[in-house]
Amino acid sequence: MSEPVISANNLSLTFETNDGPVHALKDVNLDVHKGDFVSFIGPSGCGKTTFLRVMADLEQQTAGTITVNGVTPEEARRQRAYGYVFQAAGLYPWRTIGGNIRLPLEIMGYSRAEQEQRTADVLDLVELAGFEKKYPWQLSGGMQQRASIARALAFDADILLMDEPFGALDEIVRDHLNEQLLQLWDRTGKTICFVTHSIPEAVYLSTRIVVMSPRPGRIADIIESPLPRHRPLDIRDSPEFIEISHRVRDGLRAGHGDD
Repeated sequence: MSEPVISANNLSLTFETNDGPVHALKDVNLDVHKGDFVSFIGPSGCGKTTFLRVMADLEQQTAGTITVNGVTPEEARRQRAYGYVFQAAGLYPWRTIGGNIRLPLEIMGYSRAEQEQRTADVLDLVELAGFEKKYPWQLSGGMQQRASIARALAFDADILLMDEPFGALDEIVRDHLNEQLLQLWDRTGKTICFVTHSIPEAVYLSTRIVVMSPRPGRIADIIESPLPRHRPLDIRDSPEFIEISHRVRDGLRAGHGDD
């Protein structure tokens, strides 16, 4: 197997607070390989978002090591190795959708012509072609989140880090965006790390599901999905899907039991 894209070894993170230390992550070991779609699921406060933020150099571990593309997260950030999609779309209301997507490209110094081409390409990729001149408030929540994904894809990083991007959306919109995200992953071959609270979402999207225990966040189980790469929504009614869901649920229960 090829070298992992992301590799964590005995990774721990402790926050120092006025009330004493908070152990957010403890002895986390995980390899993520190129083209993987890895979901992180666990109860609130289990460290799954913190782990994503360590990958992105938004937080620094206090013990252990982590590499992204073979270098430190700080170096990977400087090399623009990843795009990051937050829980909220985080679009600037005074900029058009096109303007929001162009922002990282402007900061990175791309030429105007390349900015325009990349913006058009990613809008097409997330099925928002024709909405470039609209403002965020003119789009639905689901469309805003697709624009946020387009912005993260604009500079064509190989890794996409996604922190509960669909958590605030209703179930119908969420199902549709899950389908679109799988299609986008299939077309682009990106490596995706995805945080979620939803068992069906984790099982539907992932090649691997990382089940995390309550604080201090540890990996309770890693489940390799046997589901085919192409997954219609009705695969959620299949025995295989239900069996994986039960294993995720059992892992979450077992993690609570260890606390």
